Amino acid sequence: MKNLNIWVGVFTLAFAGFVFWQALSFEYYSNIGPGPGLFPIWLSGMLIVLSLFFIVNAFKSDKIYFSDVFPKGKQRSKIIRILASIVLFILISPYAGFTIAGIVVLFILFFGEMKWYKAIGTSVITTLIIFLVFKSFLGVPLPVNAFGW
Repeated sequence: MKNLNIWVGVFTLAFAGFVFWQALSFEYYSNIGPGPGLFPIWLSGMLIVLSLFFIVNAFKSDKIYFSDVFPKGKQRSKIIRILASIVLFILISPYAGFTIAGIVVLFILFFGEMKWYKAIGTSVITTLIIFLVFKSFLGVPLPVNAFGW
């Protein structure tokens, strides 16, 4: 079961089945016309049928292996660093606040690509601009630390 196409088809089938199941809780038809459940029921139903065709076709066609698709070497380490920084941001932002968590995460992402002092400057400026735009101008509540930033 190293064929990537089969796994993609199974994942798509599971996703479509979940959406179909959730869409059944919405009203299919209302007194003024189609309800909120009509569109997701039909789309997820079609996606279920298409993913079944895709799975059957995956057994018949040439196999695509995981090792042929996923990156190797330096590119793989970049992807791991990006995913790890996202997890780190999720874990520390409720305690350290958006600004500190954003600076740390952006520094981790920029550190391998530019000099350390440029990475610090870019991460600080980028995080402060994003904080000002979302907090002050748009009024979006962001996680803050004990100092309010």
